[in-house]
Amino acid sequence: MSEELRESSYDCDICKESFLEESKFNQHKQIHAGEQQYPCDICGKSFHHGRNLTKHKHIHTGKKPYHCDICGKSFSQSSNLTKHKRIHTGEKPHHCDICGKSFSRYDFLAIHIRIHTADKQYHCDICGKSFYQEGNLTQHKRVHTGEKPYSCDICGKSFSVSSSLTAHKRIHTGEKPYHCDICGKSFYQGSNLTTHRRVHGGDKPYHCDICGKSFSRGGKLTTHIRVHTGEKPYTCTICGRSFSVHSSLTKHKRIHTGDKPYPCDICGKTFSGNSHLTIHKCIHTQEK
Repeated sequence: MSEELRESSYDCDICKESFLEESKFNQHKQIHAGEQQYPCDICGKSFHHGRNLTKHKHIHTGKKPYHCDICGKSFSQSSNLTKHKRIHTGEKPHHCDICGKSFSRYDFLAIHIRIHTADKQYHCDICGKSFYQEGNLTQHKRVHTGEKPYSCDICGKSFSVSSSLTAHKRIHTGEKPYHCDICGKSFYQGSNLTTHRRVHGGDKPYHCDICGKSFSRGGKLTTHIRVHTGEKPYTCTICGRSFSVHSSLTKHKRIHTGDKPYPCDICGKTFSGNSHLTIHKCIHTQEK
């Protein structure tokens, strides 16, 4: 800052922050003085600025004036719309200056930074694995307990984490909010979009050290290696049959349970697998 600007600045004698404009300085002083001039007449919460009170009232009224022009979803705050749009665009403006990883939201970056700076103070008393956050330890313990507290109200399927339920529900609703900006293909989950984009770039960073085959996803490599090792870690508790892929075990179990979670939206008939539903739908398209 030049000497001329320094002489004309307004300095807060409490926190030492400086301002070039008197109006900004006066607004800042209200934080220390506790002058919250705009109270909410519904809940009593007060705000320094009238515009913040206006935004706050949307919580009570349910008003959502900010609409996504891509999928139509609405929000009460413009900042939430901005964050939401990054789902469609894939924009990740918040970067970790330690490892370079990028995030769509600042709070995600803040959580990530703990990997570099914080101790893993939450320990699993079953297997000893450690975590930075208590919430991650809680989720991890469900691996041992088998607890799945998040249930789909459409088909009844349960999940250990809420994000998995959110992604699953899109199978029923058909919602695919993650769009490829190269070919326009849409996906239920952001991770699937990330993997898909490698098709365009030809990126296959995961290599099998036995046969040299490459894969775009680490999970695909893990599954592939079982071709060489013969490992089948997923066992049916009913008949004892084992599988190399967890999804194969899930499909197999439906033979025993009779579960048919894939309904036809035209005639209502249900199926145990999505592929069977796809084949069935051809009957309706041929009738037209």
